[in-house]
Parts: sequence; C-alpha cells; structure tokens
Amino acid sequence: MSDHDFILLDEDDKEKDTENAKTDVTADAADAGRKQEVAPSDKKDDKEDGYEKICFMCHRPESVTGKMIDLPNHITVCPDCMQKSFDAMTSGAVDLNRLMNIPGVQFLNMSDLENMQPKPQKIKKKKEKPKEFHQIDIRKIPAPHKIKARLDEYVVGQEYAKKAMSVAVYNHYKRVAADTADDIEIEKSNMLMIGPTGSGKTYLVKTLARLLDVPLAITDATSLTEAGYIGDDIESVVSKLLAAADNDVEKAEQGIIFIDEIDKIAKKRNSNQRDVSGESVQQGMLKLLEGSEVEVPVGANSKNAMVPLTTVNTKNILFICGGAFPDLEDIIRERLQKKTSMGFNAELKDKYQQDKDILSKVTVEDLRKFGMIPEFLGRLPVILTLKGLDKDMYVKILKEPKNAILKQYQKLLALDEVRLDFDEGALEAIAEKAMEKDTGARALRAIIEEFMLDIMYEIPKDDNIGQVIITREYIEGTGGPIIQMRSSSQPKLESYSAN
Repeated sequence: MSDHDFILLDEDDKEKDTENAKTDVTADAADAGRKQEVAPSDKKDDKEDGYEKICFMCHRPESVTGKMIDLPNHITVCPDCMQKSFDAMTSGAVDLNRLMNIPGVQFLNMSDLENMQPKPQKIKKKKEKPKEFHQIDIRKIPAPHKIKARLDEYVVGQEYAKKAMSVAVYNHYKRVAADTADDIEIEKSNMLMIGPTGSGKTYLVKTLARLLDVPLAITDATSLTEAGYIGDDIESVVSKLLAAADNDVEKAEQGIIFIDEIDKIAKKRNSNQRDVSGESVQQGMLKLLEGSEVEVPVGANSKNAMVPLTTVNTKNILFICGGAFPDLEDIIRERLQKKTSMGFNAELKDKYQQDKDILSKVTVEDLRKFGMIPEFLGRLPVILTLKGLDKDMYVKILKEPKNAILKQYQKLLALDEVRLDFDEGALEAIAEKAMEKDTGARALRAIIEEFMLDIMYEIPKDDNIGQVIITREYIEGTGGPIIQMRSSSQPKLESYSAN
C-alpha cells in the first residue's frame, strides 16, 4: 500500500471520527434536555428565586435568546451560539480534521469537565411589566386646544410653537388611528424646531410625550455618522425608541423620536474632505423620515453578530428635529436687507439688526443656505420657531410652571418644616443675572443653586427657624436673607405644599 493510499484512508477515518463526535455532542445536548424535563424542580426554583439563565458564550439572558440548552456541569448555551458552533464545525474556514493532529493543539472533551463543578450562570430577572398598550382610538386623542392647555401648565411663553405643535401632533395621531384604506393617504407631520439654546425645545417634546403617554426617544445628531465609520449608525435612533418601548415593536411604531442638535449635520462649507457626519447623514435619514422598514438590534444600539435583529416600520413614527442654528440670523438679515433701497418708502438697513424675533422670518431657502439639503427639509413640513427669553419670561419660568424651580426648593425646605419665599426684587435680580449668562432657562438653576447653598447648609442646624425670605440685596451681594424664628407658641409646620 502506498503512502498516498494511507493518507486517504486516514482522512476517511478522521471524517468518521468527526461525525461521531458531532453525534456525541448532539446526544449530550439531547440528554441534557431530557434531564431538564425529568427534573422540573430546577425550573420551579429558577422562577421562584427571580433569576434566569445566561448563555455561557455570549452572556445574554434567557429572556432575550429564548430557551437555553443545558449542558453538563451547569453550562447553558443559547440556540444561536450552539448553531454557530455547529456551523463552524461543518463549514468553517478552519479544517478541524487537520487540527486534530497538530502538536500542542488540544480539544476540550466534555468528559474532562466531570471533576470541575462551575457555579451555574444565572442573572436576575427583570420584572415583566404587563402590556397594556392598545391601538390608538380617535375619540381618545385630546383636541389641539386641550394639548396646548396642558403645555401651558409646564411651558411659559412660546405661544406659536405650542399651538403649531398641538395641531401637528393631533393630525399625526388622527392619521395613525384612522389608517384609512381608501385612496387618500395622509402624510406625516414631521416637525423642525428652531430656537436659541435654553428656549424650551427639548422640554416641550418631553412634556408632549408625557401628555400623550407614548414612548419617546431623545437622541443627539452629533454622534451620527455615515454607515461604516466610527460613531452611531443612523438606525440607532430607532433602536433607542425600541428600548424606550420595552422592545415592543407595535408600541415603538407609534412613538416620537426627538433628534436634537440637528443643525450640527449641516453641509460643511469650503471643505474638500468627505463629509461623513454632515450631508451624508441627512441623506441617510431620508428613508427614516419618509417611512420605511428598518432592521434594528434588540437590546443594543449597534448591530452585532450576537444581537438579534427585528424590523420596525417608521411610517407612523413622529420625528421632531430641533436645533439652535447659530448664525442663521445673519443669513435671514442678509436676505431681508436686500430689499432696502433709497426713497421715502425704503426700509432702513439697520431695521433688522436689533430685531429679537428675527428667527420667525426664516424660510426654507435660508435653511438651505445654512447647509440643510432640500430633500431633508421637504420631509419636515412643519417648521416651528421659538423666541429668545426676555426678563419677564425668566420671572414667569421661576414661579409659574407646575414644577417651577422655586416650587422645587420650597418643597425641599418644607421637608425641614421651614417656609421659603422670594420677593419680587429677588426674582428680577435672578432674571437679570440669567440674561447676562445668555444660556436660556438653564442658567436659572445654576444661579439659584449658588445662592441657596449656604441656606440649605445652615437651616438644618437650627430647629427654631420658621421662615426664610430671599431678597434682592442677597442676590446682588449687598445684604442677606430675612430669617424669621419660630415663636415658642408657634408649633412646627406639620405640612406645607408649594402652590
């Protein structure tokens, strides 16, 4: 017999051995499954102790992967990893037959694990929330005036933005609930919100989602890049909405996605480099805004071989894009000043220089010059503009909304049985300081936090303090707050609610 014949026979024997090994692994898995069925007490224990099994290879819980395959010595493997192991043995690039004879290469045998007793891999179960989501009923959708009335309770000013948003959302969910089968198809009312920082764009969307009780995903456009580059894929915005809906696809398909900092994906001017985070991101978002079926990972933001995918239809998802659009005012003024000329009816060149409401005169052409592509703007038919805050609006924001900043601090001190008041001069002084920072309503919290630090530190020391009044002099640094002590005949405050 020749050497060549001997090699052929040896390879045939190895193939038989490999097939026998596969049969043994399958048999072991089947035996483990039968053992699991014979001993139902283990299942009962898993359910009672609130833990679930996790895969030995990919570490995903059983609630995500499906029923686990139990192997000896408390090893559990998900069906995906088991199938991938079989695929690697049959069609992998590595020839296992040749690896068997390589010196120094050893394969793990299940019998070798008999003396090893690893602890069973388990993870605490998440409490399953009962799914109470139903199809939207047209009769239960609040009318636009009711939506705006609820927004008025939380957001000060911005009357046009609240009115336009209420109508757009009402029409959108009427479209979702109607789902008519006739020839008339209502298009989506995606919105573009333009306003300076701190004017209430994100707060409006959060309040709206809480009012309608629909899942909301808030994401940032600055992290989005073209597919294949470092950063988040464009489909990641849909995966965040799916996570907000507890991985319920039907609920997620009727949610709201708010994409903040949308002005950061404008086309880069005078750049010869590839724009992977600008115009290409706008083009990639077109299909999402229009409505299409997108494959997104379940339980993760990025697609991975170990993460299962599901299909989400974005046809009924309401997209709201917001941004500050810096330097957009200059583009608007440049367009408006072209109308100026000489004569009795001519407009002065400095007419629009001091106009604080210049953003309300924005047009699609101005946004196109800013760097937004026409196809992207065409899929955002509703354009809202928010005004910058003035002194009176700052004062109202401090005290009027349901969860106003002053009411929050009044409640904190009420827990120490102390009453907190602000006089009008103090509110005006805080508003003036906030206007100097030029960061919108966010500056109010920072200013009050600074001046309330000493008060919140000193008050718990003395149980006799009954009331604290913040004055303008204290805010301006020329005086201190008025502290009134509790008289001996006056009992402690039993309860106090900030109204």
